[in-house]
Amino acid sequence: MASNKWKADETLIRLFQSVGRILLEKDLEDSHSGNISTLWKDADGNEKIVITAAGSQKGDLEPSQICFLSPSETDYGYYKASSETDIHAKILSIPGVRAVIHAHTKELTIMTFDEEEKPNKPAPFVPIDSLGFYHFNGRIPVDWVEVPCGSPEMTRIIPERLEHHKITVLQGHGTFSRGSTVKEALFHVCLANNSGYIARLAQKLDIDIHDLRKKITRSPSRFFPYPPNGYDQYEGAAEKIEGEEEITGEFKKTAARIFKSNLSPFHTGSLSLRGVDKILYAPKASIPREIGGPIMELPLSLKSKEKDRELAIHKQIYEQTDFQTVIHCCIPEAEAVSYFVPPGREKPIDRVVPIDAEGSFFYLVIPILPPDFKLETFIRLLHDYKIVIIRGGGVWSVGEQSLSEALHHPSSLRDICLYILGAYERGLNISKLQPDKAKQW
Repeated sequence: MASNKWKADETLIRLFQSVGRILLEKDLEDSHSGNISTLWKDADGNEKIVITAAGSQKGDLEPSQICFLSPSETDYGYYKASSETDIHAKILSIPGVRAVIHAHTKELTIMTFDEEEKPNKPAPFVPIDSLGFYHFNGRIPVDWVEVPCGSPEMTRIIPERLEHHKITVLQGHGTFSRGSTVKEALFHVCLANNSGYIARLAQKLDIDIHDLRKKITRSPSRFFPYPPNGYDQYEGAAEKIEGEEEITGEFKKTAARIFKSNLSPFHTGSLSLRGVDKILYAPKASIPREIGGPIMELPLSLKSKEKDRELAIHKQIYEQTDFQTVIHCCIPEAEAVSYFVPPGREKPIDRVVPIDAEGSFFYLVIPILPPDFKLETFIRLLHDYKIVIIRGGGVWSVGEQSLSEALHHPSSLRDICLYILGAYERGLNISKLQPDKAKQW
């Protein structure tokens, strides 16, 4: 191949490198697994399929490990293109699809194994969390193939699935995700694995997820307060507030911490800071620094029909309190614990009682509200506890001065829930570990 047939665009290279690092750091790949592809036009307007090289380290991609393929002939960089290039090419031919990620989503893969005789048709995976349920229309298809690596069967089945679904699972191998951009494909991968993680945590707590799935599927509105925003709802919005470099920096720092600390999946949740008559609002709270996300200055007053339900809740909190900052996160551990039914009880708990020393020092209890919560109760509990879990609706926290103050609460809550999950998994009686003073709440 003549070397002048392709030349990597720096922005494209940085995007692939960033997404590759995220996939590795979030344990969605091992050091060499998976692949990333997108459609891209060169300086002459020729469209190429850009895909990572076979065996390349996605977390440490070099420009030479990104291959450029024409529709009629295969061009290679220093490394050979992925063995699953044919699958990617077929997926990228679907109208509206411009990016594909294949990831080894461990949590989702674990939750889609079965013991059935092969060959068989595995059951689809049904998320029990709001993000997964709504973004994937209630189910993620799962398929078994005899040769789950670059086989003709895979090349046929996976594109067929992705014509109608945003993501699909190959049993024992991982997921294939599509999007209009590489970042959107990453979003689907992160959400799907998060849904698998929540379901696995729920099983550890002996929650009957089969029964829960049936009930959610019959009536989602009984289990989730409102559908989440679409991925592209704020597509194209600015990533900084002009003249507010310090505040923009605080937003970016907080969003990066939420992402790195696993307090919400990629591009989910929301952040805000109150001004005199304005609100600074980031509709995506979980964003690594190298990717970036929208930040907007909006009127503080609440519209009669606010299209963004999350934004409406931010404004309602400010309307009825003196808090200066609000954070909404979707903490998977808190989501699972909110469905916990202690032995001898028939209904899920209505509060989280910390069993660790630091958690108990800061919080006597953390209240849990049902999906159909009343706003006045929610506001009152936020005033009293500074953090509230909405079953099926994430975690809301507030600060009297800074985003850092509001961030402390969900960060602490995740640790609190991890200790509870670990103690229960060991067979310990959770109620015996709870401080006596919390039992009088």
